[in-house]
Amino acid sequence: MAYWVKILYDRRKYIVNLDRVNAFCYEKSGRVTFWLPDNAIPIVLNPQSNLEDYQKLLEYLEFVIGLEIENAQWVKIVYEKNEYIVNLTCISSFCQEANGRITFWLPDGTIPIIINAVSNPESYEKILNFVQKSTGYSLS
Repeated sequence: MAYWVKILYDRRKYIVNLDRVNAFCYEKSGRVTFWLPDNAIPIVLNPQSNLEDYQKLLEYLEFVIGLEIENAQWVKIVYEKNEYIVNLTCISSFCQEANGRITFWLPDGTIPIIINAVSNPESYEKILNFVQKSTGYSLS
């Protein structure tokens, strides 16, 4: 089921299926960024400039982060003072360093996310479990 929203951004109207967006970044300043599927164009919304569309995004994020959807595995990760909400099923590679840190790259973007067991234990474990369950390979 598609979750379509109409968003006004940069003097343009976008109609976006949020179910196809695979990563969102919530900054401490309140801005929410996501990247349009298949072209990596960032859309940045904040409550001061576009409260209605900003609220649409927050409602969607509350909806997906609380779900365990069969074809999606959402995880919340705090990285560089921002909160990322990522659909792990859309990540195409994971890298574990000798010190245990895990790196992956956001879909439809070029941003690497690096997490470790000390700073983000819950998400770290969720990623380890996801990789094991999805690929049959263990990162630990």
